[in-house]
Amino acid sequence: MRLISDLAVSALFLAPAFAGVIDLVVPRCPATAPAKFTTQIPSGSACPETQVDLCYTDTSLNLKFTARGETNFHFDPSQTTNGDIWEYEVMEAFIHKGYNDPQTYFEYEVSPNNVTYNAFVYNPSRVRAAGQPFDHAFVTDPFGDGFKVNTVLDKPNKLWVSESSIPLAL
Repeated sequence: MRLISDLAVSALFLAPAFAGVIDLVVPRCPATAPAKFTTQIPSGSACPETQVDLCYTDTSLNLKFTARGETNFHFDPSQTTNGDIWEYEVMEAFIHKGYNDPQTYFEYEVSPNNVTYNAFVYNPSRVRAAGQPFDHAFVTDPFGDGFKVNTVLDKPNKLWVSESSIPLAL
């Protein structure tokens, strides 16, 4: 089922680790395609190893984010779904169908306290250029729409794991 694999990761950007396109063949679950990163966006500075394991089902794209060597687990406990959680620590994926540099993509983020950011982003300049359009269309009821997320923090072992499921219908 190559079409679903293409939809899942033909142009999947992953952070905090990598400022480029990852092209993976994503298998049907329970097998996974792993991607590991050690560089932050946008600074390019080193960060603890971050890994995302991807797979798909008939109804969802599944992402298991793992941050090793985590020391801060930094988040704002007052933030809720679709708040500016990106101002703190998040693991995120920018997802779109196709191989070209997108003008529109789906942005998914999860924070250490299991709060998510879920939005379709319109960014025709691709770099958020001054004076250019930039807009969001939020998924306002992600859990009602079938999103799933479970985050486990193991602070003594400096480990943060967030397992997410995003409906393919989006």
